Amino acid sequence: MNKQVISTTSAPGAIGPYSQAVQIGDFVFTSGQLGLIPETGELAEGIEGQTLQALRNVGAILEAAGSGLDKVVKTTVFLQDMNDFAKVNEIYGSFFSEPFPARSAVQVARLPKDGLVEIEVIASK
Repeated sequence: MNKQVISTTSAPGAIGPYSQAVQIGDFVFTSGQLGLIPETGELAEGIEGQTLQALRNVGAILEAAGSGLDKVVKTTVFLQDMNDFAKVNEIYGSFFSEPFPARSAVQVARLPKDGLVEIEVIASK
């Protein structure tokens, strides 16, 4: 199978040697998305703002791939502080509907740019 790189200016560009997303067959694998505002490269304000922006970034990348949030089958949520889980979960829940994707959520020691949340997904086409 051929690997196709997915890229869009509607989400922040990669800040390292990786792609925003890669498509293999009928699946799209996004890189983790921080709550970076594409136009400024700055983090959105607070955990709510960063969660909202991270999910918007994921949505923009999936759209560029010809997919969408409704086709997400698996997510991984990385949190700087697990105490933010309820706030993140509330916003996350507004982006997805039943049947919900499978999900993992973990607390990590540190995220790039000292972000508060990072979200990656796997979606079908």
